[in-house]
Amino acid sequence: MYIPYGRQWIEDDDVKAVVDTLKSDYLTTGPKVKEFEQSFAEYTGAKYAVAVSSGTAALHCACHCAGIKKGDEVITTPITFAASANSILYCGGTPVFADIDPETYNIDTDKIESLITKKTKAILPVDFAGQPCDLEKIKKIAKKNGLIIIEDASHALGADYKKQKVGSISDITTFSFHPVKHITSGEGGMVTTNDEETYNRLKLFRSHGITRNREEMEKDEGEWYYEQIELGYNYRISDIHCALGISQLKKIEKFIQRRREIAKKYDEAFSSIEWFEIPKQKEGCNSSYHLYVIRLKNRDRKKVFDKLRNDGIGVNVHYLPVYKLPYYQKNGYKNVKCIEAEKLYNEMISIPIFPKMTNDEQEYVIERIMGSSNG
Repeated sequence: MYIPYGRQWIEDDDVKAVVDTLKSDYLTTGPKVKEFEQSFAEYTGAKYAVAVSSGTAALHCACHCAGIKKGDEVITTPITFAASANSILYCGGTPVFADIDPETYNIDTDKIESLITKKTKAILPVDFAGQPCDLEKIKKIAKKNGLIIIEDASHALGADYKKQKVGSISDITTFSFHPVKHITSGEGGMVTTNDEETYNRLKLFRSHGITRNREEMEKDEGEWYYEQIELGYNYRISDIHCALGISQLKKIEKFIQRRREIAKKYDEAFSSIEWFEIPKQKEGCNSSYHLYVIRLKNRDRKKVFDKLRNDGIGVNVHYLPVYKLPYYQKNGYKNVKCIEAEKLYNEMISIPIFPKMTNDEQEYVIERIMGSSNG
């Protein structure tokens, strides 16, 4: 038996949606892209959604369209996948790491204002493990200082913040559809916004900066004519990917409900264990549980990790603080220290949680974790 920490759930209707698209006239940028975008915007409550080739592409598009450039600073969290901070670097900006809240593992909003300088352009919070950040407080800080909020919600599709869906709250929000996420399109990502100008820039940037819009061009030589009006990338997504995304999105509530059921069962099973902590949910936040993280206390993390792996449980660690990665250490981050982030990294393990996980599989995980306390 091997139980991974995350896994996609593909059913016959998903397969049929992809096959139908393969038999259609469009494989690349066709009607399924637009349909996926419209369905996603409707689900999140955002005015606009732009589908791209990956979650990383979504972050790069977001940073570019927020106007991040050389000399700008963006305050973000160290407990995230490298793409969050890397996307700031892609635009020439400088990531500035704020420590985390030791209870939620999200960015500590009390640490943000002290890091704001004349160079600060944006705040890039990450909804770690599926729990939304304190978006209300972040919005107040951003408004006070004239900053843009780029929310990395790759872990938080379907999560609620004060009864509002993530994706409709921040200036720009990004999502990922990697197979371990809430829904998958194979690879893919989405950017949502309520601002029409940002929406138009996102569409331009994902397709080489090329337009066929007559109102944007300097001249018009005919129906074949197009112009490149800025430097963009090929971050387009295919109709094949979007067909799968559309089919998966129809089942998002079922997937999230199952994740919450699994998390609740873990909470109940582990609540009395003294040697580790379980995730804490803030009032007003309803996590969509991309990850379930346990935090070991006075235990050898590697020993527990190895024992669980040997038992066929695909535990993982999310994440090494970004500034500790060799690339960052070699490029100006050697003296950065976020105490709470480093404590968390040394104690945390992500355990399996995914919609297709069976009750028997979860019972096995619980039993093995309980047993690892003796190891």
